[in-house]
Amino acid sequence: MRTAGLKRETAETSIELSLDLDKQEPVLIDTGVGFFNHMLTLFARHSRMSLEVKVSGDLEVDSHHTVEDVGIVLGQCLKEALGDKAGINRYGTSFVPMDETLGMASLDLSGRAYLVFDAVFDNPKLGAFDTELTEEFFQALAFNTQMNLHLKILHGKNTHHKIEALFKATGRALREAVTFNSEIHGVNSTKGTL
Repeated sequence: MRTAGLKRETAETSIELSLDLDKQEPVLIDTGVGFFNHMLTLFARHSRMSLEVKVSGDLEVDSHHTVEDVGIVLGQCLKEALGDKAGINRYGTSFVPMDETLGMASLDLSGRAYLVFDAVFDNPKLGAFDTELTEEFFQALAFNTQMNLHLKILHGKNTHHKIEALFKATGRALREAVTFNSEIHGVNSTKGTL
């Protein structure tokens, strides 16, 4: 069973998150930040995983702690659910068009954390979501999953489309990476571990 769940309490946020890499339902997201709910739902649907997230955060300050802490907890749960990573593809890449925008995500579940983020957003805010938090979320996700994650907007204008393309592309790349491959025996690494 490739599942994980975690409750995390800090002075800034209270997060309860569970996921299942091999089921597609349920997807229930409630972070208190509408646009972020939308992005996490897209991420779950495109990664074809069940994801439940419930957050109570200090939104009276702003959405920073909520978004970053969800990235931390989601990454920790992904790492746990992946176990020893035996038999999975390990790598995933996806290009996602959103009207005038084209976004790319490429990742390696290597056990080494790194983020390359190449995207510029002209609109600083979408609802209660500060668009600069997109990079903060993916930084937390990459470092806590312990994966290499490369994200790039190849072209585009609309900020909503750009961010949505990155969340969808990351979900699709993750699905490719976590999928079992019958041609892979053990861990897909010459080191014998990931």
